Amino acid sequence: MLHHPASFRFSTDSVPVRQRPRVIHELRERGILPIEPLPDRDVHLDIAKWFLPGLGILSGTLCGLCQQGTPRAGNDDLFFGINVAGSSVVMQREREITPGDGDAFLLNIDAGAFAVSRPARSRFVGLRVPRNAIAPLVRDLEDYALRQIPGMSDSVKLLAGYLGGLLGGQVLAAPETARIVVTHVHDLIALCLGATGEAAGVAEDRSIPAARLRAIKTDILANLEDEGLSIGAIAARHRVTPRYVHRLFEREGTTYTQFVLRQRLDYTHAAGSAVHSVEHQLDSL
Repeated sequence: MLHHPASFRFSTDSVPVRQRPRVIHELRERGILPIEPLPDRDVHLDIAKWFLPGLGILSGTLCGLCQQGTPRAGNDDLFFGINVAGSSVVMQREREITPGDGDAFLLNIDAGAFAVSRPARSRFVGLRVPRNAIAPLVRDLEDYALRQIPGMSDSVKLLAGYLGGLLGGQVLAAPETARIVVTHVHDLIALCLGATGEAAGVAEDRSIPAARLRAIKTDILANLEDEGLSIGAIAARHRVTPRYVHRLFEREGTTYTQFVLRQRLDYTHAAGSAVHSVEHQLDSL
């Protein structure tokens, strides 16, 4: 039986500035978000959470806030965070790291209490995964408390791009595709940490192509009005060959040209419908 993934969204945009710390405290007291306002900082929160089997995702923008966590009996989850933009200060067991733009970090929740502070505005994605799902895929996953992974890593960029293409759409709402997403994310996290030869080979076949295709589709959708949206330009931006892009779309039974044309037609239709709606409203005045 497939279970529909659950989700939660919240933003302080509509909350008066002076009331935001109180609202943040209420979220913590109700067990919704383990965060605290930082003293003498502007507070901003705009997040979305997804709860999938074998994967928790927390994505959004934080400012003037500290995310906290403590070990709990029977919980050996790993937390993998990516600073998409901005920086953070991560502390666990008297160790401190300061990931910057694009950097990632991993901590073992069972290793001790931790805190992730974001004094300035930071856009991030946080992934919570069972340790027993990642350990078999990674070489020597030691019981360390905290590790930083440079954002220049191709694996981190690939994971960040894959997640960025997912979180803005409805893919996570479908249980069939959500299960596939969990598998891909596990593979990509393992690559970031140092996958075993076997796990790297599996990821090369199933998850890396999926991540690259998702990133390429997101790029196309963001640039549909660009007349120079050629396969050569797309391939260059993603540091692959045009032939590789062709093969990615062939795996889905379509072509690059067909995908772009279909998306442009949908975009034109949607724009035309919006104009028609406005004209109808004006006529009724």
